[in-house]
Amino acid sequence: MKLVACVKRVPATDTRVRVAADGVSLDPQGVEWIVSPYDEFAVEEAIRIREKLAGSELVVVSLGPAEAAKEIRTCLAMGADRGVLLEDRAAYARDVSSVAEALAGAIREIGPDLALFGRQSVDSDSAGVGPFVAALLGWPVLTFVRKLELGDGLVRGHREIEGATEVVEARLPAVVTAEKGLNEPRYPSLKGIMAAKKKPVDIRPAPPLAPRTRVVALELPPVRPPGKVVGKGKEAVPELLRLLREEAKAL
Repeated sequence: MKLVACVKRVPATDTRVRVAADGVSLDPQGVEWIVSPYDEFAVEEAIRIREKLAGSELVVVSLGPAEAAKEIRTCLAMGADRGVLLEDRAAYARDVSSVAEALAGAIREIGPDLALFGRQSVDSDSAGVGPFVAALLGWPVLTFVRKLELGDGLVRGHREIEGATEVVEARLPAVVTAEKGLNEPRYPSLKGIMAAKKKPVDIRPAPPLAPRTRVVALELPPVRPPGKVVGKGKEAVPELLRLLREEAKAL
């Protein structure tokens, strides 16, 4: 079986981001970059499938600047076989449709049986790339999957809905988006890190696709006002209730 896992290079979730001088992008200075956490679930699941099915191959695909090769190497150290980087220094200026078209072209060329994505990236949070790629490829898509089963040319996904678990099934080739809880991503071993240095990463220019939308401006949320101490013990309760009623309008 041939597998593809698509990953995105994103700022670490504890990074204090700043808006760049242009007002429409993030300032990269001091930012720690990582594989988007939901994408790690997709990579781990693909590795587990590869380990179970002899002769399988796992290709990691990413769209981003040249520096994104580091995140691909992380996936190779986890156990993927090779990587493809669609290099684009302006990747963050692309919208969902432009990203999906570039990734769909690469996936179509690789010809996998199954393509896995994280349910969403932790920066833009659109959750749209995986389904968009499936639509462009004409493949079925199983989203927010917490348990995955393969067999007889079919993929079966379990996903949580309100008060129950929904089971959906589709014929391969298909796209799956991974939800937290699907697995526990492994840490790259020292042996895996050394082996990753020798695994091939094909770096090629991303197709110059024009986005259908554009970012007009980025703004950080307003600074929260400082907290207010209204007193101590039960004597403070009347004043607290007054403030909640009259100032916070919470009562």
